[in-house]
Amino acid sequence: MLGYPSNHTSSTTFFLMGVPGLEEAHRWLAGPLCTMYTLALLGNSFIINIIWTDPGLHEPMYFFLCVLATVDIIMATSVAPKMLSIFWSGNGSISFTACFFQMYIIHTTTAIESGLLLAMAFDRYVAICKPLHYNTILTPRTIIGINMANVLRATIALIPLSWMVSHLPYCGSHMVPHSYCEHMAVAKLACADHKPSNLYSLIGSSIIVTIDVSFIIASYSLILQAVFNISSQNARHKALSTCGSHVGVMVLYYLPAMMSIYLAWLGQGFVPLHTRVLLADLYLVIPPMLNPLIYGLRTKRISEHVWNIVTTMFFPQCLINFIE
Repeated sequence: MLGYPSNHTSSTTFFLMGVPGLEEAHRWLAGPLCTMYTLALLGNSFIINIIWTDPGLHEPMYFFLCVLATVDIIMATSVAPKMLSIFWSGNGSISFTACFFQMYIIHTTTAIESGLLLAMAFDRYVAICKPLHYNTILTPRTIIGINMANVLRATIALIPLSWMVSHLPYCGSHMVPHSYCEHMAVAKLACADHKPSNLYSLIGSSIIVTIDVSFIIASYSLILQAVFNISSQNARHKALSTCGSHVGVMVLYYLPAMMSIYLAWLGQGFVPLHTRVLLADLYLVIPPMLNPLIYGLRTKRISEHVWNIVTTMFFPQCLINFIE
């Protein structure tokens, strides 16, 4: 897939340093990271299980949410286990192949997630602005096409970056000043010009984010116009609440992601390295942890399903105890 070179660099072993400058705090960082990763796994797995097993949730919005939960699990799992190994035991060694595979997965999943946020914004636009045509516009075939196009876009966009970075010669230090194989941190170790790959990453990510965010803003602008034309106060409040939570997720995802990219490129002179590394670490773990809460539990039908499970598990036993 990446076309690794057959020279000596393919046998290189890199060493991830964790959070440079905060080595003494690694054990303290491991606890919150482990908690966030566990919540991300449990929350997203729970969302997938509910949507998969309940035929009443087999609708476009929930299908996109299920795919988002799957991508969140992959994204968090691509970095969290290795980061925990570094923080707990100091074992930061990673092979050449594993490093670039991790790099490819991270960038691909973040690009796919951006496309999913756009798809979910489009879903809400159709549901609120064109409710009578919802099922004719978002057919199963259309949904599959949107997801395939999203995955294909991310896959194609990231292959050149992975190829450029993996084909650089690494004949100097193999100490990566990061908690995972972040491509700029790795590329700087090469004993050759790494600026083309950095420039490709900066321009490519900016184009993807600009396109997706522009269409997301356009969708929600039309949604807000439609919402304020709704006469029912209750329906208006419901629509605004749903859209507000979606916008919150998007801000939580895009803002740290773009800050991380631009600070890695431009902020080396005035932002401490440990701050940049922590920001890059957290934006890959915090959104996967919070998405099930914001998108899942704030969705009425999923929250009702969760409540039914809780009452089935606990309240019958409470009633039995009360009767006895």
